[in-house]
Amino acid sequence: MKDRIFILSPASTSGERARILMRDEARFDLAQRLRSPSGAPLGEVFSFLSGLYFRGKLTYATAFARPPAALPAGVFVVTPCQGLVPPQQNVDLAGLRRYASVPIATTEPRYRTPLLRDLTWLTGIAPDAEIVLLGSIATDKYVEPLQAVFGERVLLPADFAGRGDMSRGGLLLRCVEEGRELTYVPVAGALRHGPRPQRLEPRAGILKRAIDRSRRSRSDSS
Repeated sequence: MKDRIFILSPASTSGERARILMRDEARFDLAQRLRSPSGAPLGEVFSFLSGLYFRGKLTYATAFARPPAALPAGVFVVTPCQGLVPPQQNVDLAGLRRYASVPIATTEPRYRTPLLRDLTWLTGIAPDAEIVLLGSIATDKYVEPLQAVFGERVLLPADFAGRGDMSRGGLLLRCVEEGRELTYVPVAGALRHGPRPQRLEPRAGILKRAIDRSRRSRSDSS
């Protein structure tokens, strides 16, 4: 079974939830820890900023990563100006504000240079691993640097095509609950703008079907 490393796109640091977290008056737990000298884990901060989508990506990647022996973990987060960062690494308020000041664009050297540095390091550590991007491929901002280093090894979930962020997050969380890994396809041949897939069935519907099956099974055996 091949090694598998997940690369997660970052949460937005310019939205409403970012403004709530970074405002001077913020006193809730995460905001207080972000202001402490040690900061707070990047994965937790981005999960707050993005909500369902980033939480889904992080939960799924943590569940299904297969890092090589040389790596302690197989999940990395793209950042605007620090390259790849493990989700458990802490970030403080100054670091988060620095992220917000750097645009994520392939023409931005503050983004591109550290990212290519870390991707090159990663391919030296894991030369044969599959690289799965959990993020948008609608533009080249993540795809182009990854393909520049890993080429055709860059994959993404086939089921991402046509889904919005919330739908992707919900799908990823559901897969973890079910112990079901998605099918991956090369980014090079993937649809960048596919038709919208059928909406995820509400959990209540799944539960009802399971109860109905159980009742039929008991009825058949009686």
